[in-house]
Amino acid sequence: MFSLQELFSPKDKFFDLLEASAGEARTSVQALIQLIGNPRNVKSLEVFSESRRKEKQVTSAISDAICTTFVTAIEREDIEALSQALYKIPKTVEKIGERIVLAPHLLAGVDLSRHAAMLDSATLSVTTMVTAMRKGWDLDEMRAHNAKLQAIEGEADRMMFELLKPLYDGSTEPVKALFLKDLFELLEKVIDRCRDAGNVINQIVLKNT
Repeated sequence: MFSLQELFSPKDKFFDLLEASAGEARTSVQALIQLIGNPRNVKSLEVFSESRRKEKQVTSAISDAICTTFVTAIEREDIEALSQALYKIPKTVEKIGERIVLAPHLLAGVDLSRHAAMLDSATLSVTTMVTAMRKGWDLDEMRAHNAKLQAIEGEADRMMFELLKPLYDGSTEPVKALFLKDLFELLEKVIDRCRDAGNVINQIVLKNT
């Protein structure tokens, strides 16, 4: 015999799957940060490919579970929305890794340390928010993390303008300018993906408080 408390237990398997998904997103970003720090020493994209494969497996498991689970702690459409938002993070990160491995020499003299710090902070906030959902619906905590993500996204937008400006003054070789523009836009997109995930989590918490 089961109880309603068991049905809505915080041990719901979706929490496990979502935490695994967020973990892979952070793993991919940590690998990217290492690559940014030493782009010429990395010859393979396997770490990024492996992270995205695992993320894809988790996403598929979430989709299957949505179809076969009678009662969930979170509404099905919200689970799916968060799952998709998390999946897009390592997917975008892998594209950045591909660019860098193809032409690491074009990063010579380019400082991406600010990007690395923002990526680290953004994915840490996302994983913290996902993990916190299992503990309950602390709206103030989630709002604080989400506000931090919004601030990071805003800073990324401002930095994007600063970085693009010198690419159009004619002092950068065309191939390098094209490479950097593409890279900067993808880096900003990862931040946007993290913000999107944070927004979904915030909405989930609002529904459940």
